[in-house]
Amino acid sequence: MFPMLEISSAQLQKIHSGKVRDSFRVDAKRRLIVATDRLSSFDQVLNTRIPGKGAVLNSLAAWWFEQSKDICPNHLIKAIGPNASLVHEADPIKIEMIVRAYITGSAWRKYEKGIREVSGVSVPEGLKKNDAFPEPILTPTTKEESDREISREQLLKEGWTTEAIYSQMEAISLKLFTRGSKILKERGIILVDTKYEFGIKDGEVILIDEIHTPDSSRFWSTEDYEKHSDTVEQLDKEFVRTFLMKNKKDGKYPMDLPDDIVKETVRRYEGIYSIITGKDISHIRRPEQYLATCLVGEGLIKDGFIAIVMGSEVDMPHAQVMKAIIEKYDIACDLRIMSAHKNGEAILDLAKDYNHAIEPVAVIAVAGRSNGLGGALAANLSVPVISCPPFKDKIDMMVNINSSLIMPSNTPAATIVDPKNAAYFALRALNLHRLKDIFAKEIADIKVKLQEADAKVRV
Repeated sequence: MFPMLEISSAQLQKIHSGKVRDSFRVDAKRRLIVATDRLSSFDQVLNTRIPGKGAVLNSLAAWWFEQSKDICPNHLIKAIGPNASLVHEADPIKIEMIVRAYITGSAWRKYEKGIREVSGVSVPEGLKKNDAFPEPILTPTTKEESDREISREQLLKEGWTTEAIYSQMEAISLKLFTRGSKILKERGIILVDTKYEFGIKDGEVILIDEIHTPDSSRFWSTEDYEKHSDTVEQLDKEFVRTFLMKNKKDGKYPMDLPDDIVKETVRRYEGIYSIITGKDISHIRRPEQYLATCLVGEGLIKDGFIAIVMGSEVDMPHAQVMKAIIEKYDIACDLRIMSAHKNGEAILDLAKDYNHAIEPVAVIAVAGRSNGLGGALAANLSVPVISCPPFKDKIDMMVNINSSLIMPSNTPAATIVDPKNAAYFALRALNLHRLKDIFAKEIADIKVKLQEADAKVRV
């Protein structure tokens, strides 16, 4: 199983890349949220990925959204495979509503230093590590570059939301926490603390982001807590935080996790999913490829993509010939204009999207005279690149063909002069089984027609 790294699609606009999730525009009312295997802690994304973590987060959140929709409507339309969700667009409220039932984590570390207040909420004296509060407390934080604890009064004074909306969020959060605690208690788990995020859709407060996952919540085993409350086993991301704090050097946390910590984190995430849902999380060897298949099945993307990159607008007629052929085979096609010599930096932006695209991608470069475009694209892209220069005549071709044929080392760009053949080559380069079946039939049909023509002339 391979971890899901950076995700992109040549057909979907990426609108946000968070610490763990990537968001893509589907249309004005919907977006796609993909949970990757990235792991964040202490406001930084670690270099190490946790295989299958994104699938646990997305699938578990979808399960909880279903369990809690009677308390508060949420943004989920449909889970798309284990790693992604199709959701309603909403205006996010930049506040995290954190509900705490026990004093632990950052709250305990402050309590040890004599601080008896969390986000403006007073904490009683005489508590020991991991003790329960008399009642769960709500401690909001702002959603900024670095989250900030803030009191209810200060939050309203600074204008983060209105008192009416905050009161709704407050009541809903406590109801969600009560529901979550009840369900988890039946499974031998304590919901220690968690965060909720909300948005506004059509004037209504709805639940967004995630709910009761190992990233957003702390979970303890009830049995273990009753035996060893001060050293209770962490069933969530706190396990990783503990490792990072123990190995902090010169004021900095390590950015890489050893293999044994990775394997144990995987075990804990998969374990909590199984305990809560009663199911095992499905293991996908290549989650990006599986996600692409799911998106194609839902009609959200085509199964392949070809970009035609032109050097200038005068190349448009040449490109349109290829575009018409490509779209005839139900393949997504996009026309772009950029110059290797005049704005070559745009190619690097293109590479960010195409090199990590979940669907098969091919690129056709359309540039004549000194064709630096094909080489520049091939040098930066990890997908097939075909140069198809728009020569004016045979003299133009003889003079300038070498600029397309001769490429630097490790710069594999094919050159095809005829635009129709360039389009067909790009389609074949996608290596899609659907297209291979179509082309096999077309080849067979050509052979039949030739045999029929041969038979006629021999009569």
